[in-house]
Amino acid sequence: QGQLVESGGGLVQPGGSLRLSCVVSGFTLEYYSIGWFRQAPGKEREGVSCDSSSAGNTYYADSVKGRFTISRDNAKNTVYLQMNSLKPEDTAVYYCAAGLWCGGRMDYWGKGTLVTVGS
Repeated sequence: QGQLVESGGGLVQPGGSLRLSCVVSGFTLEYYSIGWFRQAPGKEREGVSCDSSSAGNTYYADSVKGRFTISRDNAKNTVYLQMNSLKPEDTAVYYCAAGLWCGGRMDYWGKGTLVTVGS
């Protein structure tokens, strides 16, 4: 059974940066696409970014393009989300999830890490 554990969330001022990590176990990371999702209070969950198991294919929501960067280290079983120029509207619980391809069903989900952007 696959497991994903997110970390790196916290309180940051607007304009600041955070790097989220997602450590996976129970499956071979290189064969899976990994997505980052977020859910803000009172809102539906939305996709933020996805890194395809096929090299070179990454996807970003329009709201985070140019500010967030997804990357992975298969040897460390870890996927990262570097978040720069954070805005209050980025405040949410961030989840990582694994599936066979970006845009498809995600088979495994983490429990999330809270990111709060404010002063």
